[in-house]
Amino acid sequence: MHVLVTGATGYIGGRLVPRLLRHGHRVRVFVRDPGRVLSRPWADQVEVAQGDLNDRDTLVAALEGMDAAYYMVHAMGGRDDFADTDRRWANTFVEAARSVDPELRTIYLGGLQPPAEGAGQPSKHLTSRAEVGEILRDGLRATLEFRAGPVIGSGSASFEMVRYLTERLPAMIAPKWIRNPVQPVGIRDVLGYLIGALERPDATGVVEIGADRLTFRQMMLQYAEVRGLHRVIVPVPVLAPSLAARWVGFVTPIPNSLAVPLVEGVVRPVLADTTRAESLFPEVQPMAYRDAVELAIQRTWEGRVITRWSGSLGSSPAYRFEDSEGMAQEVRTRSVAAGPEAVYRAFASLGGRRGWRVWDRLWTLRGLLDQVMGGPGLRRGRRHPVDLEPGEAVDFWRVEEARPPELLRLRAEMKVPGRAWLQWEAVPEGPGKTKLVQTAFFAPSGLSGTLYWYALYPAHRFIFTDLIDAVAEDAEAGRPEAE
Repeated sequence: MHVLVTGATGYIGGRLVPRLLRHGHRVRVFVRDPGRVLSRPWADQVEVAQGDLNDRDTLVAALEGMDAAYYMVHAMGGRDDFADTDRRWANTFVEAARSVDPELRTIYLGGLQPPAEGAGQPSKHLTSRAEVGEILRDGLRATLEFRAGPVIGSGSASFEMVRYLTERLPAMIAPKWIRNPVQPVGIRDVLGYLIGALERPDATGVVEIGADRLTFRQMMLQYAEVRGLHRVIVPVPVLAPSLAARWVGFVTPIPNSLAVPLVEGVVRPVLADTTRAESLFPEVQPMAYRDAVELAIQRTWEGRVITRWSGSLGSSPAYRFEDSEGMAQEVRTRSVAAGPEAVYRAFASLGGRRGWRVWDRLWTLRGLLDQVMGGPGLRRGRRHPVDLEPGEAVDFWRVEEARPPELLRLRAEMKVPGRAWLQWEAVPEGPGKTKLVQTAFFAPSGLSGTLYWYALYPAHRFIFTDLIDAVAEDAEAGRPEAE
């Protein structure tokens, strides 16, 4: 089939595309920035349609000739208007699809809904996901909406939340609602349902999916058992969801903007009625939560994380590098006795578990300050020890451009009074020699930005000089080793 995938650079969409290709489907991806898919292993096997969900015309062009479309986008983030954004995107998609083919097969992944009569406030994020599903089903009658609880897989936000809370806290006092039942599902099974939906064109409406019925407390304790850890979790009738989300945001790499919907998803019981799923998709036998955890841990430690929660840009506006007038620059160069590939590998491996090689305490302090100010800090780490793809996160940076073995540019997402980038270039100088160019760019915002830059200049003089020296040393020593 000819299939359009929206959200192809997100956590699930980025795993769905290669599965579709392996099943013999012809895939077109709809993205705002085509550069974000160029380094994907499947980039040369798909057709790329550039556009925006706010732009009906680009959607119409992308939907032309398609047999089916996956709607895999959500405006989840820190913005208060995310529900309005989700509603507008869904309506625009329906208008575009109806003008192309009113019978277009549309597949959407939403979230399980808690019972209406339950205690506590309903989740705004889950309510928004349900509204999107309703808009799609009402406007396109061939729509199938899957509803899932916490998705467990290497790099998923739900798995990372469980992992970090359990690993870092030997004992914890938790709100009593961690005893509410939830129904997680493994990422493999989610993909199995999404692929299977193409083979069930008559299946429409809502299909709820899930595996074991557990409490969030049991999810953490089972993770602890798999890791051989002893953990004590004491439920108490305190701690509001908003405070719990802030605590999750402090202890784990998950920012508050994402921790809020994750916590809201377990404040009330959220269970699936899997009767339709079992009837329509008998070939999918959901793996047990424990098995999904074991697989996710294995993939994480092997460095085989295909996509990660932090790789999605969401609906937040992004800026791009532009070397304009007034841009402050610090340029350093070194001649390195190594080839461009080794030099690129040395600077592309910075961040995450490996750290930033020099002045570790200052990098840690800067991350903590950013975290206190509401930024990501150093919590997000990185998806892979060496490989980088445009759009994914590296600590408090975002990969803006990655062209191995020539150039890597990181865009700052920490809280600063301006816009900042850190860039490395590997320029061949002859057999076994490379010129390494490291540049820090800063576009100040007003007087505060200018004062900020010059106040940090003395520290940058030492930090950035030692950083380029460490990169050159690593390249010449062959660190890290090529896989």
